[in-house]
Amino acid sequence: MSRTLLAAVLLATSLLLPASHAAETAAKATMQGDAARPAKAARWQRAELYFGLGRSDGSTADADRERWQRFLDEEVTKRFPDGFSVLDAYGQWQRRDTKSIERLNSKLLVILFQGQQHRRDLDALRAAWKQRSGDESVLLTITPAEVSF
Repeated sequence: MSRTLLAAVLLATSLLLPASHAAETAAKATMQGDAARPAKAARWQRAELYFGLGRSDGSTADADRERWQRFLDEEVTKRFPDGFSVLDAYGQWQRRDTKSIERLNSKLLVILFQGQQHRRDLDALRAAWKQRSGDESVLLTITPAEVSF
């Protein structure tokens, strides 16, 4: 019985060694960032803007896609030349006037930024889209972001 106990202890110990070695290696690893940015950046924020694009039946016309691309080229890129992400989304919301539910193909624009100037740029994007599209609103959320490159 002592041989069985000894074998079990040796097996358990051998299973722990690779895990502790991996943890030690991970602790020594460092992030290698973009030369223009530190590996860990402070005081960044993540903005998400939700844009309705399309019709309530779920379809999207070529004109809608072209309008969106012009908006990215003319408004978003000039304010955020360092980059952004666009995701296809599907959303719904309730109209104020009729209380009916609108279902639309949508775009989710994600931008990571620092500084108050960019907050003004985000507000300008919302105003520009509402003017171009006739939409009532563009939802904006801003949250703190832990960023590393």
